[in-house]
Amino acid sequence: MMLVGIVKKNAIMMIDFALQRQRSDRNIPPEQAIFEAAMVRFRPIMMTTMSAMMGTLPIALGMGMGAASRRPLGLCVAGGLLLSQLLTLYITPVLYTYLDRLGSRFESGARHRRLPAPAD
Repeated sequence: MMLVGIVKKNAIMMIDFALQRQRSDRNIPPEQAIFEAAMVRFRPIMMTTMSAMMGTLPIALGMGMGAASRRPLGLCVAGGLLLSQLLTLYITPVLYTYLDRLGSRFESGARHRRLPAPAD
């Protein structure tokens, strides 16, 4: 649950910034808006993921009694955070641009349907 929440929060931060950027300047393409969002929001995204990962390192690297049973959990969470971070930084911009193109297609199709039929 923690991994899903962190990935979702990171994606929302990037998309929210990109949408705000596009709304403030209508001439900016979605590719540039999401690129700027990824660059500006990179530090907060990394700080969130790294703090969660550093919190799981004592479990992953633990020694002593019972560490053998907790270590797989720590390694799984740390690896999942790392993988989800990479996927978030690469997949979110791709999905954003694809969904923007899809929305543009539906928008242009809706405009064509709203035109009144020519009179005979």
